[in-house]
Amino acid sequence: MDHSRAPVLDALREFRRRGDVVYGPPGHKQGRGADPRVLDVVGAGVFRSDVLMLNGLDDRRQSQGVLAQAQELMADAVGADRAFFSTCGSSLSVRTAMLAAAGPGEKLLLSRNAHKSVIAAVVVNGVQPVWVHPKFDTARHLAHPPEADDVRRRLREHPDAKGMLLITPTDWGTCADIRAVARVCHERDVPLIVDEAWGATLPFHPALPPWGMDAEADLVVTSVHKTGSAIEQSSVFHLQYDRIAPEVLKQREDLLGTTSASSLVYATLDGWRRQMVEQGHGLLETALERARRVRAALDALPGPRPLGQEVVDEGLAASYDPLKITIDVRDLGVSGMQAAEWLRAERHIDVGSSDTCRISASLTCADDDETEKLLLDALHALTEHAGAIEPRPPVHLPDPADLELEQAMLPRDAFFADAEHVPAERAAGRIAAEMISPYPPGVPVVAPGEVVTGAVLDHLRSAAAHGALLPDAADPTVGTLRVVRRG
Repeated sequence: MDHSRAPVLDALREFRRRGDVVYGPPGHKQGRGADPRVLDVVGAGVFRSDVLMLNGLDDRRQSQGVLAQAQELMADAVGADRAFFSTCGSSLSVRTAMLAAAGPGEKLLLSRNAHKSVIAAVVVNGVQPVWVHPKFDTARHLAHPPEADDVRRRLREHPDAKGMLLITPTDWGTCADIRAVARVCHERDVPLIVDEAWGATLPFHPALPPWGMDAEADLVVTSVHKTGSAIEQSSVFHLQYDRIAPEVLKQREDLLGTTSASSLVYATLDGWRRQMVEQGHGLLETALERARRVRAALDALPGPRPLGQEVVDEGLAASYDPLKITIDVRDLGVSGMQAAEWLRAERHIDVGSSDTCRISASLTCADDDETEKLLLDALHALTEHAGAIEPRPPVHLPDPADLELEQAMLPRDAFFADAEHVPAERAAGRIAAEMISPYPPGVPVVAPGEVVTGAVLDHLRSAAAHGALLPDAADPTVGTLRVVRRG
């Protein structure tokens, strides 16, 4: 296919050339009605490019097929049979993918280190989750993706499961053996869905971890805004084989997606695909070399420990993303949350994620020598000044087994059950009616329907006291918990 084309961008350029005046949404009429104070911050170009697809970039019948052409080019670029753009982020895309594989009351295997959006999908979709617990790295207090044998065991225990959802790469950059898991699923002719939100660039350079479509996954969801150059909420479904029908996926997406899709998202997805096909290998090669320099510089510093090949050599992960710089900061005597706050306050450096043990920074094709130097200078300064950071109450880290909570009710049933708020000291043994997800990265420690334990309560309360953000908890201090009311 001719990848020099960018159908959405071309249509948008033509729309602007014609100077069409629109008597329908959006009401700002390509910026004519926007407050000049808003234009001063976001720029007039944002409004000029905010156009409806119908009767805007295309006619009422979509006769030019602008979006369809752009999606066909995306599928061709990454080796998928079909591709669908989504303008609501991968949080919604993952929910759609799950609904395309399993309906209300049906079983779906889910990796328990999933983002809160997966748990939300379980509640909304009404599927019955069969948790596949990740491989827990005790020394690093880190969850790596489950292995094929874990999936095989759960499928044997639940032969009526409709498929599997695997999360890889994780927020910290470690990756599953997608091909091995796919083959386990395909032995039973059920689809493998991969939440590859952090993997949009994987098809475009062989030094990156395996790409889900190449590794025999059926449906892969990517967030191009995370590692690519599309704007926020840019997500793509990639589909192959026949275990999930494209019309089913599209109909499920129609249930959850917006009818007012953003032309800005479509246009930047379209342009990013063209850029990757034409220039991606070279751009990523530069980024990979930059990542190698950053890791080498960190290795020379006392204290920060970057995650790397050792997790593969130790058999804890199948691969890792070298562009995700995950740094254990515990030897500096601070938590990752403290390190992240210091870097922001003192050096105006915003890291991607932080938790009790570590911080992470994603390098992309957008980085240059200046951003490389700023990051390394800031981390060097953190190493020098960590001792002066004011101590906080420690976070109590639970044993791995303590994180595998009993599922006493279906998440949907518990979430919508008659609930009450109880003091945390009386919550152990009760069934949670809410999610509690330290954020970022937003992986729930407690999901609706799970039995709360003293060890998890101790962990969450100490994390809250330390300064962890728990945005979805009814009480972010975890002084009380929302639990299912007893009969």
